[in-house]
Amino acid sequence: MRTLIKNGTVVTASETFAADVWIDGAKIAALTDPEHRDRFGQAATVLDAAGKYIIPGGIDAHTHLDMPFGGTTSSDDFDSGTVAAAHGGTTTIIDFAIQKKGESLRKALDEWHAKAEGKAAIDYAFHMIATDVPPPVLEEMGAIVREGVTSFKLFMAYPGVLLLDDQSIFRAMLRAGELGALTCMHAETGLPIDVLVERAIQKGNRAPIFHALMRPEAAEATGTERAIALAEMAHVPVYMVHLSAERALARVMEARDRGLPTYAETCPQYLFLSEDDLRGRPDDPFEGSKFVCTPPLRPKHHHDHLWRGLRNYDLQVVSTDHCPFCFKGQKELGRDDFSKIPNGMPGIETRLYLLWEAVRENKISMNRFVEITATAPAKIFGLYPKKGTVAVGADADLVIWDPGKEALLSQKTLHMRVDYTPFEGKKVIGAPEAVFSRGELIIKDDQFVAARKQGRGQFIRRGTFNL
Repeated sequence: MRTLIKNGTVVTASETFAADVWIDGAKIAALTDPEHRDRFGQAATVLDAAGKYIIPGGIDAHTHLDMPFGGTTSSDDFDSGTVAAAHGGTTTIIDFAIQKKGESLRKALDEWHAKAEGKAAIDYAFHMIATDVPPPVLEEMGAIVREGVTSFKLFMAYPGVLLLDDQSIFRAMLRAGELGALTCMHAETGLPIDVLVERAIQKGNRAPIFHALMRPEAAEATGTERAIALAEMAHVPVYMVHLSAERALARVMEARDRGLPTYAETCPQYLFLSEDDLRGRPDDPFEGSKFVCTPPLRPKHHHDHLWRGLRNYDLQVVSTDHCPFCFKGQKELGRDDFSKIPNGMPGIETRLYLLWEAVRENKISMNRFVEITATAPAKIFGLYPKKGTVAVGADADLVIWDPGKEALLSQKTLHMRVDYTPFEGKKVIGAPEAVFSRGELIIKDDQFVAARKQGRGQFIRRGTFNL
C-alpha cells in the first residue's frame, strides 16, 4: 500500500527542495516533482503538506529508559518513553544497556532486550555501558559488536558503580578499535568530585545547587582532555557524551583541529537552562532538584559557546540524556542531601520543539537542525543511510513539521511519565503535524494513531564505525 505526502518541502542535512514523497511499505519509494505527480500513479493514502517541511524522524542517541539509579528507576520505560519520543518527532532511540560490575556484557544486553521487546513503540538500538573489563569481558566485546551493539560507553565518574580507571579505559578503547566499535566517554574526574561532595555535606551544604558547585567545569575539562589523550594513544575515535561547558568544548575543538577523530554531543538542557535553575525558589530551594543532572547545568554564558560549537561543527549531535525521575517520591530521596538526588531530567519529547526555536532565532539553519537531530547521529552510530535522511530506499521515518503550529510545553500536555517538565509553561512555534515510523503513520495532530503502540518498534542492529 502506497502513501503520498504531497506539496511539502523536503529538508535534509544538505538540501532543501520541493518534492512529493512516496512511501511503499516501510521504505521511501520515490521523491518526485509535484508538477509530474500523475506520472507516478495512485496512492491509497494522501497527506497534503503544503506550507510544511518533510524531515527525517529524529534519532535520539542518548536515552535511559527503565534504568536503575540512586535507589530508584527512571520513570519512563520503553512503552511510555518511546510513545513520548514519537509525539515529539523522534522515531529511533539508542538506549544504554548497563553491565554490573563482576557480571558479563551478555547478561546486561539480555536484560535490556527484555526491557524493550514487546514495549517499544518506535525503533531502538543499544549502546553498552562497560563497568568492568577483565580479559574475558574484553573478549566478549566481539560477540556484542557482532549483534549490532557497536558502541561502548565508559565512565570516569561514579566510583564503585560505573567508574573505570585509565588503564581499563585504555584496554577497552584498544579492543573497541580492533572491532570497529566507537567508544563513548562520560568525562569527569570522578574521584576528586566525590571528595568535594563529602566536604560539602560535612559543612551542611545540602541544597541542590551544591550538586553543580561540587562538579566544577574543571572536572569536565580535565576528564575530556584525558579521554581524548587516551583515544589518541590508542589510535581510535572517541565520542564525548553530554558536553556541557566551554572548557570541555575547547578540548574537543583543539583535538579536531589536530585532525583527531573526536566527536561530541550536547543536550537541550545545556543550551536552554542554567545553574540558576538549580537554586529553586526563594521559599523552597529544593525545587532545584528538578534540574539535577550530570554534568550539571552551567552558568548562562556557556550557552553562546555551545551554540557556536554547533554552528561550527565542533559539536556534532544534540541528544537528550533523557533520564526522568519524578519530583514526588524520587527526587525527594535527596531532600536532605543533594548527593542522594537521582541525577537526570526528562527531555525525550521536547528536543525538536526547543531546537526549532533556535532555527526561528537564526542560531542554526534548518539543514543544521536536521543534521544534529537525525543525520549526524545516524552516521556516527551506524544507522545511515537506513535512517537519518529523506532518500529513496531509506526507512520511511518521516515527520511533517508545521513551522507555524503553536505548542505549550507542560506536564499536562506532554506524554512523558514524569510529574514535571523543566520547561513548564514554555510556548513554542513549530511542531510535528504527522510522524511516520517505517512507513506507518503513528502520530497525527498529537494523537497516537497507529494500530498498536507496544511492541511495534524493532531492535536495529547498527553497523560499525565508518566515518
